[in-house]
Order: sequence, then structure tokens, then C-alpha cells
Amino acid sequence: MARERTLTVLLPMSLVLMSSVCDCHPHSAPHMRSASNDTVRKDIAIEVAGYADVAKQIIDLAVFGAAQNRSYTRLADFTDTIGNRVSGSHNLDLAIKYMYNAMTEDGLDVHLEPVKIPHWVRGDESAQMIMPRAKSLAILGLGSSVGTPPEGIEAEVLVVQSFEELKRRASEAPGRIVVFNQPFVSYGETVAYRAYGASKASQVGAVATLIRSITPFSINSPHTGWQDYQDGVKHIPTACITVEDAELMWRMAQRGQKIVVRLTMGAKTLPDADSFNTVAEIRGWQHPEQVVLLSGHLDSWDVGQGAMDDGGGAMISWEALSLIKDLGLRPRRTLRTVLWSAEEQGGVGAQQYYDQHKVNISNFDLVMESDLGTFAPLALQFTGSDAARKVMEEVVKLLAPINTTKLESHGEGTDISPWMQTGVPGASLHVADSRYFWFHHSEGDTMTVQDPQDMNLCSALWAVVAYVVADLQDMLPR
Repeated sequence: MARERTLTVLLPMSLVLMSSVCDCHPHSAPHMRSASNDTVRKDIAIEVAGYADVAKQIIDLAVFGAAQNRSYTRLADFTDTIGNRVSGSHNLDLAIKYMYNAMTEDGLDVHLEPVKIPHWVRGDESAQMIMPRAKSLAILGLGSSVGTPPEGIEAEVLVVQSFEELKRRASEAPGRIVVFNQPFVSYGETVAYRAYGASKASQVGAVATLIRSITPFSINSPHTGWQDYQDGVKHIPTACITVEDAELMWRMAQRGQKIVVRLTMGAKTLPDADSFNTVAEIRGWQHPEQVVLLSGHLDSWDVGQGAMDDGGGAMISWEALSLIKDLGLRPRRTLRTVLWSAEEQGGVGAQQYYDQHKVNISNFDLVMESDLGTFAPLALQFTGSDAARKVMEEVVKLLAPINTTKLESHGEGTDISPWMQTGVPGASLHVADSRYFWFHHSEGDTMTVQDPQDMNLCSALWAVVAYVVADLQDMLPR
């Protein structure tokens, strides 16, 4: 059945064509100072310190003034209205239309840039333990997973705690459902089980996999996410189960009990869908072709509200422009907010944006991404040259009123990584994120996780950094 499309009839064609703003002019090399490094450092410190009053105005407006709690209210209105927004879905279409209209009404210059994105559908799914006792298992199928046959798969379970154990016990795997009960070490390390568990199990003859959710804390809550079938392996169904059920089956297996599970999944992958990255701008008054880019992703998983991941990041990237506009500020360079599509499927929309705009890579001054929550901000993370770092060390001093003057290494973000890998300076938020993976990719990712004061502080940080960098005499050194 053809998927219902909505966006193409909602907006004039002129609005969905890629904008040439900020990308059509040849880049002029920044003014090069000939003085000594110490003199340059002193000049930069003096120049940046001159923004202290403006930075305080932005902070006061966001934290104490008329814009207080605005990013939180916007996020609540958005997520309560739209709900979750998985790649390729009708809800994501509605989200893009919503944000296009809202940012236009806010007085920003808004346009949409077409992208093709994956369209995976979960379908109905369930799992039951049949032996050694009857028990329903809470599951969430993993993105790109195939479904089971309509009647499901019923098989004996093999429980392992690592890829190494699976390799040692490979002779036991054929015809079984492999359950991974890997301990949580860190998201970066443990997520390999979600990403590659199905392929590793398929290689040794398993018929399906159930993977312990990638989280340090659980109240019987499964967490979903993307998984990647490796080349040359049979695609088998794969889902995440709760920490509690993974540990239960591990204990049963240690006692020598036979475990049988019935798994039913209606998952399927449809043809790639037409979608958009949503772009809003304040054009620079002197160098409109040069860009400071702020971003978060608009898509989410199909559970919860996607308020934390990454509704908050999207909203503060909009709010930063609103704060600057409300104060009547206009920087030398263009401030551009991009709300990405299909980040959860591997930064698909952002990669296409990079491919479309990399011809003008020398005009991108700084790329910023918020995708690790909008809890209380602790620092700015930054990737760039030593010379650029010296500039950013001065910029974050302007955040003294909200006590976030620390500059840390390693700006991160799936969507800005292509730019950073080619030398464009990149920045991300470091927030008090100890609870982030409690709710990540689960039904728990709702507005209840969010705090309005934390979002005020994140918005203020985001706006101050973006505005000052965009208004400095020179671009950040590469």
C-alpha cells in the first residue's frame, strides 16, 4: 500500500527547494593577523570580553526574563501534539510541518531540504517464556530487524554474557534463540551487542536473538535502537528485552533449566521515504555566506514522546535563534538551525546535508549539536585546532553567570561528525546526563524527564556561544 504523504501538498514548491542562502558565495579567507601568538591571544581575549554585556542580556532573557521556560513549553506543546516520530512515519511528516510553521511564525527564515530516509515499521510483537514456567516478556524489536513467520518462532534458548562466550558455545547455537545478558559497561562499549548481536548469533546458526537492553537502570523497561545486519549473514529477528528478564533467564540457565521462548514480530522494512531536514536562519549582516550551525534531530524512536532524545536538543537549537532575534541582535555571519531527519538510523539526513553542502565547507565556521539530553549544563565540548580552542576558551568565560565556563575536549554528535572529520570545528553540550540512558529509546522518554530550568540554562549557553562565534571579526582558525 502506498504510504500517505502530506508535506508535498502543504507547502509551495518554492519552500521545499534547497536554499542557496549562505552557500552560494565564494569564501573569502579570514583576516590573518601577523602579530605574535601572545598578542593574538590577548587581542582575542579583549574582543571576546567585549561581548560580556550581550551575553548577560541573552542569559537574563532565557533564564529570568520573558523567555523563561519557553523552550520547555515549546517542547511540551510539540511532543504532546505529535508524539514519537520514527523515520519514515506519518508522525515525522507532521513534526516537520509543525516545526516549519512554528519557526516561520516566530519570524525566522525557514525552508526545507529534501532527503530520502529509511522506513522501518515495527508491527505487532510479543514474546512469552513457555518453559520452565509461563511468563510474558516485555520486548522492543530493533530497527531494521526482519519479522518472524506469522506463527512466530518457538525455540529453546541459549543464554550467553558476551560475544566470546557465544563463540565458545557455538555448537549449542543452531536452531536456538540466543539471549545476550551482557553487563552494562558504558553505552559506547555495550551498544555493540544491540548493533551486532543478531549477526553474530546468525553466523553460528541461531534463529533469533533477544538482547538485554542497553541501560544501567531498569524498571522492567525494554529499550530499542538501530541494529546492523552484517554482510553475508542470514537476517534473523532481533529484539531487546528488559534487564530483569535477561538476568532471570541467565539464572535459570545457570541452574541447568531448559528455557523455551515463543517470539512473534511483525517488523518489516518499506522503501525509503521522502522527507526533509528543517532549516531556520538569521542571516548574517556582513558575511551571510559564512555559517554557524546549531542542530538537534527531529526524528525519534516509535516509543515514548522523544522529548529527551532529541526533542530537547531540537528546541534549544530553535530557542537560541529566538533569543537572539528577540534582543534585536544580528551577527556578522549566518546563524543556521538544522533539525535533522533520520538521525536514529545512523545520521541519514545529516549525511545527505553534508553531501549537498560540503562544496562550501570553508564557509562553515562552527557546527554544534545537542543530542545527549538537555539536563543541567556542565560544560561545552569542543573539537578543533589549538588556535580555535584558545578562542573558545575565551567564549565560554562569558557563561560565568550560569557557571558553565569549562571547555572540554571532543565535541560529539552523529549528525555533525562528517564536518568535524574534515576539519570544521564542532561543539556539543555536556550535561548532567547520569540518568540519560535510564530513559533512552524507551517508553520512559517523555516530558516528565525534562526540567524547565535546565532547558533555560541549555538555551542560554547555546545562544551565547553561537551568537558570539558568529559575530567575531574572524572565523575560527582551522
